[in-house]
Amino acid sequence: MKVDIQQHDLVPKHEVISESEKKLLQQNSDFDVNNLPKIKITDPVVKELISNGSEISAGDVLRITRNSKTAGEFVSYRIVIEG
Repeated sequence: MKVDIQQHDLVPKHEVISESEKKLLQQNSDFDVNNLPKIKITDPVVKELISNGSEISAGDVLRITRNSKTAGEFVSYRIVIEG
């Protein structure tokens, strides 16, 4: 039996952003996208996204959306690296 780890309550929503969203993120922020926190392509959530049909490679950016009782919705970004 295969379990989709993204359906677990403790795993926040991960999604690949498009190249246009990546450029917009770069333009609207005071940091270089390449300096984002990193997530390995071998991370279990990334592997699950790939097995569900997402095309992910090194250099892509993931948007991670967490729900918080105190902060509401919190969005962070990670850049995918080999590993």
